[in-house]
Amino acid sequence: MTDETDYIIVGAGSAGCVLAERLTKSGKYRVTLLEAGGTDRRLFVQMPLGYGKLFYNPAVNWLYRTEPDPGLAGQQDFIPRGKVLGGSSSINAMVWIRGHRADYDEWGAENPGWGWDDVLSAYRAIEDNQAGGNAFRGRGGPLFISENRKGLHWLVQDYIAACGEAGLPFNPDFNGAEQDGAGTYQMTIRHRRRNSTARAFLRPAMRRKNLTVLTGAQVTRIVIENGRAVGVEYRNARERRVLRAKAEVILCGGAINSPQLLQLSGIGPGPLLQKMGIAVVQANPNVGEHMSDHHGLNYTWRMKVPTYNNILHPAWGKVLVGLWYLTLGGGPLAKSINHGGGFFRTRPDLDRPNMQLYMQAFSTLIPKAGERPLLNPDPFPGLSIGLSNCRPTSRGHVRITSPDPMAHPSIVGNAYSTREDVAEMLLAVKFLRKIAAQPSFARWVDEELRPGPQVQSDADLTQDFRLRSGTVYHPSCTCRMGPKPATSVIDARLRVHGVQGLRVADASSFPNLIAGNTNAPAILVGWKAAELILADAR
Repeated sequence: MTDETDYIIVGAGSAGCVLAERLTKSGKYRVTLLEAGGTDRRLFVQMPLGYGKLFYNPAVNWLYRTEPDPGLAGQQDFIPRGKVLGGSSSINAMVWIRGHRADYDEWGAENPGWGWDDVLSAYRAIEDNQAGGNAFRGRGGPLFISENRKGLHWLVQDYIAACGEAGLPFNPDFNGAEQDGAGTYQMTIRHRRRNSTARAFLRPAMRRKNLTVLTGAQVTRIVIENGRAVGVEYRNARERRVLRAKAEVILCGGAINSPQLLQLSGIGPGPLLQKMGIAVVQANPNVGEHMSDHHGLNYTWRMKVPTYNNILHPAWGKVLVGLWYLTLGGGPLAKSINHGGGFFRTRPDLDRPNMQLYMQAFSTLIPKAGERPLLNPDPFPGLSIGLSNCRPTSRGHVRITSPDPMAHPSIVGNAYSTREDVAEMLLAVKFLRKIAAQPSFARWVDEELRPGPQVQSDADLTQDFRLRSGTVYHPSCTCRMGPKPATSVIDARLRVHGVQGLRVADASSFPNLIAGNTNAPAILVGWKAAELILADAR
C-alpha cells in the first residue's frame, strides 16, 4: 500500500521532533514522521530520575551492544538508544551542554554555516533558559532549560570547593564564555518532568493538521528511483507499506540507525553491500565509519555522611521521595543523576578542555537485574565522581551484518585504541584522585571503594579503566558532514552525496565529536536542518 506526503522524517528523536515542528509551522507542507517505537507517556520517561528503569527496557530502547572490545579488556559495551517518541532525549540524563566554541569553528572550517557564530544564534533561538538571556544564553525559545541550582545535595558545594582547591575554579555556566571549571549542569527538566524534544517540540506540533506521526513504524528501506530518494518502505504491526515523498526524505535515526538504513538501501561501502546481496545504489565507504564516542568511568567512595543512598535505598525512603515528588515536585526523583560536573585539561599546553566530570551524590556498585539501579542505590552512604574523555582519537564503525532490516548491525567501538586516548585517561584519573584528596571533600570520605587504594601504579590504573570504562552514550559522526564524498557522507546542507532528495540530520551528521553531552548539538542539527530545507524549498 502506498501513501504520499511532502516530507518524510525517519525517527522521532532529538533532531526529528525539532524538524517536524519547524517544517509544519507555516502550514504549507505535509510532513509524516515515522518512529519505530511508541509513546513517551510513561511514568519513568517523564520522571527525571526514572531513566534508570528505561536502561534495559526493550519497549523504549534499542539495547545495542558493541562487538567485544580489546580496549575494554575484551568486554562488550552496552549502548542504549531511545526507541520512543523523543528518542534518546526521552531516556538520557538530561544534561544540557553545547560543547566548546572551538569545536564548532572546526565544523565550520569545512562546512559553511556551522561555525561558532552560526550555531550560537541558533542555540539562543532554541533556548528558554531559566537563568535568563544574555550574549550566550537564549530566552523565550521553545526548549526550557532548567538552571538546576535549587534542591541539590549539600555535598555538591563541597565537591566544587574541592575542585577549586585542586586548581579547577568555579564556573557558573559551562555554556557561557568559558567551559573550564567546576559547577552544576543545566538540565532539560521543566516542572518536575523531563523536557524531551517530544514534549517541547513534537507535542505542540501534533495539534497541526499537516503533521502525521506514525508510531510502531519500522522503516526498512529508502526507495530510490533514478538517483533520487522518493520515499520509504516501512513495517507496522499489520502490514508493509510504502510512503512516497514529493519533496525530500530526512533521516533522523541517530548514529546507529541512520547509517544502518543507508546501507540497507544500497548507500554505503560497495564491498559490504555486495557481500550482503544488496544492490549498490551509491558507493560511499564512509557510511557507518568514523564513529566517535566518549568513554569514561566512575570512582566511588563510602562516605561518613548521608548521601542519597540513605533515602533512596530503604523502603520507607522510597515512599517518602515518591510522595515528595508527587505532591511538591521536588526531591531526588525530580533531578538527574549528575548534580555537579566540570571540564578540565590534562595538560597545560592544550587549547581547551579534554575531560568532563560528573558528580553523583549516590552510588550504584551493587548491580540490579534488568536495570541501572538509580532508584535502588547501594545500602551504604556512597558517592561517585565520573569522568569521560571529550575528544577521543579512537574511531569505530557501524556495519550491517544481514540484509534483514530487523537485525542489529555490528558496532565496533574501538575504545582506547590509540596511545593518546590511553595517556590522557591515565592523567585524568590521577587528577580525579587529586580532587578527592582535597580537604573540602576528603573530610567526608570513609574509604575509596572503586578502584580502591591498592590500585596505584600506572599499569594498574590503566588496567582498571580498561576493565571498568564504558560509553557515556554519545555515539556520533557515522554519516559525517564534509565537502568531499571521499571523506564524508553528507555536505554542509546535510544532503547525501550522490543521491538527490535525501538528507541526514542527527548526531551521525557531526563532522567530529564535540566536548560534552551530545543531546544539545543533536537538537541544533534538527533546528538548522529545517532552516536549510525550507530555504532550499523556496
